Amino acid sequence: MLAGSFLGLRALLRLSVTPSRGFSTSSQLLKLKTHHGAKKRWSALPGGLFKRGKAGRSHLNSHMPSSRLNRLGQTAYSTPTQARTLRRLLPYA
Repeated sequence: MLAGSFLGLRALLRLSVTPSRGFSTSSQLLKLKTHHGAKKRWSALPGGLFKRGKAGRSHLNSHMPSSRLNRLGQTAYSTPTQARTLRRLLPYA
């Protein structure tokens, strides 16, 4: 119990004794890095969701039925859970 209050007092003293500087010390927001793998695969939609193309249509598909190839040619949309993750990976999308 004493250790916790002592650490709190120490932090308070450190904040109150910091020297005053002639320039602004306010914390600026750091730039967020974009995940380039996600940037290449996903694009943002106005409603907050994302869209992507489906994989598996480029080659080795002569044995596949045309219905499957047509399905692979369609656009896939993100679920709300995926969109939450993608907003973190693509902060400026």
